[in-house]
Amino acid sequence: MSNAFIEMIKNRRTIYNLGDALPVSEEHVTRLIKEAVKHSPSSFNSQTSRVVILFGAEHQKLWNMTKEALRKIVPEQAFASTEQKIDSFAAGAGSILFFEDQDIVKGLQEQFPLYADNFPIWSEQASGIAQFAVWTALSQENIGASLQHYNPLIDNDVQTAWNVPANWILRAQMVFGSINEPAGDKDFMDDDVRFKVFK
Repeated sequence: MSNAFIEMIKNRRTIYNLGDALPVSEEHVTRLIKEAVKHSPSSFNSQTSRVVILFGAEHQKLWNMTKEALRKIVPEQAFASTEQKIDSFAAGAGSILFFEDQDIVKGLQEQFPLYADNFPIWSEQASGIAQFAVWTALSQENIGASLQHYNPLIDNDVQTAWNVPANWILRAQMVFGSINEPAGDKDFMDDDVRFKVFK
């Protein structure tokens, strides 16, 4: 199947072996992230997604605080492998913190009580779409990335370190950088298991 967008989706892969040498400027990456999030759809055009972008020392700070938070809960004999994983994220060029603004979610629940139970779900969907859009946009610039979820373990530390409003709830951390080693082959389940087509 030949479709430019499908090819972009195929090109977006989880890259674990990252370096800190970006093929484009930090300014270009920042603009790319902003545009991808800005044009990602959300229910009722609620625009609940919020983003903090970290480069250099600030990126290192994120993974140092994550390592120290994990040190408190991971058994000492198992910590070496945990530390190695966190150091591999720190080796990247930057991180993107994805949040969802709960004040908007609550406001919509009050404004449209009939859909109140759905707005938190739709907020999570909007976050996932924004993450996917950013990830795909980065891959088009030959920037590797992987998506991590150390929330809520690091929520308070993140909020303090970058003065994040209390109504922003952390949903994911995307580390990005140069691709030191490409992703391996990806297996797919049989289409008959995943899809049903009726005519």
